[in-house]
Amino acid sequence: MAIFSKESLQNLKQRIDLVEVLSSHIELKRSGASYKGLCPFHDEKSPSFMVQKGDSHYHCFGCGAHGDAIQFLISHLKLNFSEAVENLAQRFGVPLQFVESTEENKGPNKAALKGALESACQFFHFLLLHTQEGHAALEYLYRRGIDLDFIRHFRVGLASKESGMLRKVMHAKFISDDYMQEAGLISPRSTGGWRDFFQDRITFPICDAAGAVIGFSARKYKEETFGGKYINTSETPLFKKSRVLFGLNYCRKRIAKERKAIIVEGQIDALRLIAAGFDITVAGQGTAFGEGHAQELLNLGLNKVYLALDSDEAGMQATCKIGDLFQREGVEVYVLQLPQGSDPDLFLREKGPDEFLELMKSSTDYLTFLTTVLSRKLDTTSPAGKNELIQTVIKQVRSWNHPLMVHESLRKLSHLMHVPESMIGVGQDHIPNVYIKQSASIGLQTIDPDRILEMDFLRWLLLGGQTEKSFAIAARENIKSEHFRNPSCCNIYEACLECYSPEHGFDLMAIAGCLENEEGQLLFGDLIGKKNKCDRVVEAFFETMQKISDRNWMEQREEIRMRMQSGQCSDDEVTELSKKFGSLKRVLIKNAKEVG
Repeated sequence: MAIFSKESLQNLKQRIDLVEVLSSHIELKRSGASYKGLCPFHDEKSPSFMVQKGDSHYHCFGCGAHGDAIQFLISHLKLNFSEAVENLAQRFGVPLQFVESTEENKGPNKAALKGALESACQFFHFLLLHTQEGHAALEYLYRRGIDLDFIRHFRVGLASKESGMLRKVMHAKFISDDYMQEAGLISPRSTGGWRDFFQDRITFPICDAAGAVIGFSARKYKEETFGGKYINTSETPLFKKSRVLFGLNYCRKRIAKERKAIIVEGQIDALRLIAAGFDITVAGQGTAFGEGHAQELLNLGLNKVYLALDSDEAGMQATCKIGDLFQREGVEVYVLQLPQGSDPDLFLREKGPDEFLELMKSSTDYLTFLTTVLSRKLDTTSPAGKNELIQTVIKQVRSWNHPLMVHESLRKLSHLMHVPESMIGVGQDHIPNVYIKQSASIGLQTIDPDRILEMDFLRWLLLGGQTEKSFAIAARENIKSEHFRNPSCCNIYEACLECYSPEHGFDLMAIAGCLENEEGQLLFGDLIGKKNKCDRVVEAFFETMQKISDRNWMEQREEIRMRMQSGQCSDDEVTELSKKFGSLKRVLIKNAKEVG
């Protein structure tokens, strides 16, 4: 994650027009000195979502949602803190500076790279629609049932066969070769000079969560074109193949809301489904769908996945691999049984959306699909073959991280293979793969209960403190900086109290500006990006605050006890310590009603 300087965040804060940000996502109507609209965070028929003209915070009088532009992008688009800041900086033309440039932050400005890619996207789109060369590519797309509305909506383009054309256009816009190379648009020739990375191919822009172009996937439409069917942008500061999911920018909000997703192989498959109303669809880059891609979806709270990959051998093997990634994390996986030789794009063209929906309803659960695929290579009519298949599946299932998922899956395997549950270990103790997932920037750490407690307290403080004024009051009265054991948590707490106002709650951008160290901003981004059960905010906040207070009380008592028992104190000192020990009383934190 980028470590933004305080000055950058202050400049950005001054430039943000909250009404402009909100209007891109919801319809706001002017009403005197304020703007009203239907709240995007709960279902309502009468507008209760409001922002005052010139204000930096919104408020919903229906559900209590409250926050600034950063909070809106995090809550509505499910961006993380860094993505939200970069999105706003690009929108309002504010350059971002970083604190003590790290490896991640070296190189060209990301906003400039996105500008170069946006210009390339516009040029590719123009070539497809308005040139003689584009006519042949359009005919190919028309034959595949892709019309102009589709092309315009998804900004499909064409990379010319003529090398050097893109560079001329980009130079006219004062975009240098260095920026084009960093953005993955050109590459050096072995004989000197430059060549366009994409040539003689139909282009599909790849976007980040906020919709900014970060790369391209390009498909050949003529057999004679050199290379594979698809080529993608190489690794760049913006485009990381192991994490970027094609189509997620169109589907992120609905996936997070409905907690389900469809995964396909090809870009056209994904766009076709999205256009047909299945806007919960994403694609990896071919069959190379890995843990990083899965984690992007898991971060959105996914609990159900539909796999609609090609029905050939490679597609079935990829289905087994991808399904295992999600089942391992407790996500239920279903496999769509596409006709042999078909793919989602072709199926939709021939059968239509209603038939695809029926295909989803009749999909096969992952365990049944897995045993079917494995049984094709084994003679399950023989004891040895059946045993080998069952042992293979048991080994895979027992590698999953959730004991209940393992238990129920083994029971299901027993039913599928017609063997007693006891023979495949149902009910035997299972030790899950326990580990802590962390940002690579923080590094490996052991479990720290103090840090976990303090992070929980801060998370509830930030979540509830936007609307519950009693939270900040209670925190100031009961929790001091010296109560914290983790320095970064302590810094975040001090910044929270410094950047709080009863009128607007916590100023997230101001808090981040106070955290000029890597771990502090990483932890803060994690705090405000995590989901919490909003129905127990008050209870959880006061519970965690009581635990921190109790921890401090017990620490003080134990310190005095150790000094008294050390044998190094005089009688007078022991007497004084004894009085101090007796005077230490457990502080009972007042509840929200008493504080308010």
